[in-house]
Amino acid sequence: MRLYFHYCPSGFSNSYVLGTDFFSADEEQWELPIDNSPSREAAPLREAIIIDPGIMDENMLRLIENNNYTLKGILITHDHPHHVQGLTTIMRIYNTEIYAINPSVREHHTILVRDGEILSIGPFRVEVISIPGHSADSAVFKIDRLLFTGDVLSAGLVGSTASSYATATQITALRSKILSLPGDYTVLPGHGPPSSLEAERRFNLHINSLEKEKNRRPAFRVEL
Repeated sequence: MRLYFHYCPSGFSNSYVLGTDFFSADEEQWELPIDNSPSREAAPLREAIIIDPGIMDENMLRLIENNNYTLKGILITHDHPHHVQGLTTIMRIYNTEIYAINPSVREHHTILVRDGEILSIGPFRVEVISIPGHSADSAVFKIDRLLFTGDVLSAGLVGSTASSYATATQITALRSKILSLPGDYTVLPGHGPPSSLEAERRFNLHINSLEKEKNRRPAFRVEL
């Protein structure tokens, strides 16, 4: 697989294109696993998915077309404007499916996904992990050793919430479903730089501060 990062200046958000990588970027040199013929007809199909299309501009279009990618799907981590503003333009160009916890995104019908579901989108195996709190429809998509976390987890931070209950719900889900994953993963957030899951376990400011606050609270006791 090959991962492409695409920055969206209007919302300071990140979009990602994940594609297969069967032959080199040099279009004259084919890396065919079976047939070494240089003909284009013999080349394996190159396929890609987009995660959180915050923008669809000339650069992203050139990325898809120059790599001869067939767009197999669009993953939406949550339906906030800075993460889906490019969706309408993409759907005017490509005929592809949209995957989200919401049944529709910007008036486009989606393939509804659920927590724990395993999706096969072209060659990509995608696990859906629901993490409500920042929004009711927030999801993390796990693909191989990559975690596309939207706004629920970024370098040193967790997603903003509207209430202490939503914060507690989000932290609980992060601890039980994400931080508990065995081994290390690359964290690819909706805003800010990438991180690693091990770094977030050890150094995430919000998660660790909430844990310390919890440990400092005196035990509630009622004497009768």
